[in-house]
Amino acid sequence: MKLLTARLRILAQVTELAINVTGLRKSYGGMKAVDWLDLSVQRGEVFALLGPNGAGKTTTVEILEGFRKRDEGKIQVLGTDPEKGDAQWRQRLGIVLQGTGEFDELTVAEVVTHFARFYRNAADPVEVVERVGLTEKANSRTHALSGGQKRRLDVALGIVNKPELLFLDEPTTGFDPAARREFWVLIKELAASGTTILLTTHYLEEAETLADRVGVINRGKLLEVSTPALLGGRNTGTATVSWRGGSEETDHPTEVVRRLAEQFGGEVPDLAVTRPTLEDAYLKMIGDA
Repeated sequence: MKLLTARLRILAQVTELAINVTGLRKSYGGMKAVDWLDLSVQRGEVFALLGPNGAGKTTTVEILEGFRKRDEGKIQVLGTDPEKGDAQWRQRLGIVLQGTGEFDELTVAEVVTHFARFYRNAADPVEVVERVGLTEKANSRTHALSGGQKRRLDVALGIVNKPELLFLDEPTTGFDPAARREFWVLIKELAASGTTILLTTHYLEEAETLADRVGVINRGKLLEVSTPALLGGRNTGTATVSWRGGSEETDHPTEVVRRLAEQFGGEVPDLAVTRPTLEDAYLKMIGDA
């Protein structure tokens, strides 16, 4: 009975994984693009893959999407080996690349309706356009859209099939800060609806805002997987206590604040206690990459 219970527990854990990777390797000539990488992503999770250019992010994601073959390793994406994924499996995926095709002479509604015809159980194109915030632009030709609006259209094409798993490759590259934050709202709404999301990004604030967990990859190796708040031990890193006229680095910020309160006789002017940011932890991990 105990053995059966253990097996059922393991089976439950596996079925809760949208992505499960063990020992992934991919080389190009003598260069190791991905080097014995292990990775798991839970269903319903937003997972951000971070790393410098050339770290192996794109190769890893393209293998997971079934666009590139691996050299070694075991992979399950929605319970299927991507190299054996059929049309039915692909219908369960949504993929938003860094750039998609140009549809200058078509309207937003026409493009989404056209792509919806590729899928057996596509969402209502009108609802998809509304969901990505383009209803007012539904009859506008795509060449008239702003950069942020075009990116929303990219997402519309990625979710028109109601995917269980959505891949986002550098989703907000080239956005101004306002457009980036508008886009984050859309991603949060998708995640809240239960869509599993794997995104790659160079924006650390984006990862911290959107991701349940982040993984840092460098030179093909996955260095660490953690929550944004705990990555690289940043929650226990040396704190900086600053106040008007001074600052102090310490491992015991509470003691410093108590001492300052006594020194100032109450409120400490402009008091702030900060620990290493996600960017600090990330840059420390990747070194001079």
